[in-house]
Amino acid sequence: MSIAYTLHVLASVIWVGGMFFAYVALRPVAAQLLDPPLRLTLWRDTFRRFFPWVWAAIILLPVTGYWMLFSYFGGMATTAGYIHTMQLLGIIMILIYLHVFFGPFKRLSRAVDAEDFQAAGKSLNQIRILIGINLTLGLLLIALVILGKYL
Repeated sequence: MSIAYTLHVLASVIWVGGMFFAYVALRPVAAQLLDPPLRLTLWRDTFRRFFPWVWAAIILLPVTGYWMLFSYFGGMATTAGYIHTMQLLGIIMILIYLHVFFGPFKRLSRAVDAEDFQAAGKSLNQIRILIGINLTLGLLLIALVILGKYL
């Protein structure tokens, strides 16, 4: 249980913390200081470094979550409602990430490579919106986990 829990928390911190940093700190500074070609290249390259960590997280989170669910919480039938809600939010977050990765991020990468910065900007804006949604869900999920047993 301690290994599963530790991996679960670390994966959550890396994913949600990375989104928080990118959305709240890096995005405003990059928009203020960098012209579109450099800003869009920065984002493409930043995502290329961050997304392998997200892939690890979206594999570890369900594996460790279900490991704990069935070995510690007694399975689906005996689990508290907040755990089911956590599962649902996690699945939604993973689906949003998969859409970001295979849709707007791929288009962003191709557009930056082709120096089509207008198209790259449109893709980055889609990513910004989706990461904003995922960040909100991730923070809500963390609050739910902490407060769940008290609700």
